[in-house]
Amino acid sequence: MSSLYDLICIGAGPTGLACAIEAKRAGMRPLVIDKGCLCNSLYHYPVNMVFFTTPELLEIGDLPFVSAAEKPTRTEALKYYRKCAEHYELELRLGESVTRVDGSDGKFRVHTRGENGASEEYTARKLIIATGYYDLPNRLGVPGEDLPHVSHYYTEPHPFWRKDVVVIGGKNSAAEAALDLYRSGARVTMVHRRAELGSTIKYWVRPDIENRIKAHQIAALFQTHVVRIEPEAVHVSGPGGDIALTAEHVFALTGYHPDFDFLRQLGVKLDPQTNKPVLDQQTLESNVPGLYLAGVVIGGNHTSEIFIENGRFHGKQIIAALTGVPLAVAQH
Repeated sequence: MSSLYDLICIGAGPTGLACAIEAKRAGMRPLVIDKGCLCNSLYHYPVNMVFFTTPELLEIGDLPFVSAAEKPTRTEALKYYRKCAEHYELELRLGESVTRVDGSDGKFRVHTRGENGASEEYTARKLIIATGYYDLPNRLGVPGEDLPHVSHYYTEPHPFWRKDVVVIGGKNSAAEAALDLYRSGARVTMVHRRAELGSTIKYWVRPDIENRIKAHQIAALFQTHVVRIEPEAVHVSGPGGDIALTAEHVFALTGYHPDFDFLRQLGVKLDPQTNKPVLDQQTLESNVPGLYLAGVVIGGNHTSEIFIENGRFHGKQIIAALTGVPLAVAQH
């Protein structure tokens, strides 16, 4: 068993790292635990992804993020956050899943299980939950969703050259995947339950996907929902009736959500409609004394409200509350 940490942060994404960095800068001893690798969500982003934002808005710990272009790539971001963890010599436990949390404010006990099956226990005065949302896809809830050729994540297009691929969804991830697949020689059909593409699609992606659809280079079915998935077909229903689409692979890119069950197990109260947690907006402490929330988990179902750009400051808020140093002072 480890000695008592000042705080344990569950989640090693940019927000979790920012929380640990601010704690260390305040003279505390933090520990960061994650069931995956460092920045596990970013790691699982599409290989060739380019961020919507500029590098300075992704910075944590007052460390400069230098990018070759105006907008950084996934590879550059992963390298940057590795360097941040190294610079601040953060204590990390990666590849350990949290199985249980007990204790209370002043002495929480966090139980984990590693990838090798070994169990560990860590104790801390305070807890920060910064688990993000990318680990849990919004499921379609249709027969065949768990077939081996159905994916809720998109990585790269090469294996799908000259194959029939169905992309389910109509927001950024679906649009970018459809374009990437098309340009790599796949035959792509998009299926979207709405009447038009999502309003938040990146400004440089929208005209591209709209023009590909108009030119019939990418097929698109709007106001259409998936009925069931079979090994070589996706059955859909829409304005044109019921159709069977040939599909050698299916990407169900319909969004993701935070682990609400985990928050409830910790005793955090969630709004029954929005799943937004009860918390102090100034300190980010939840209704559970000593348990703080950071990043996208604060937004409940509205995962588009919080990004790295604003979630990275949650660490400053929390540490300011714990140290009693006003936030304006704590930022310098």
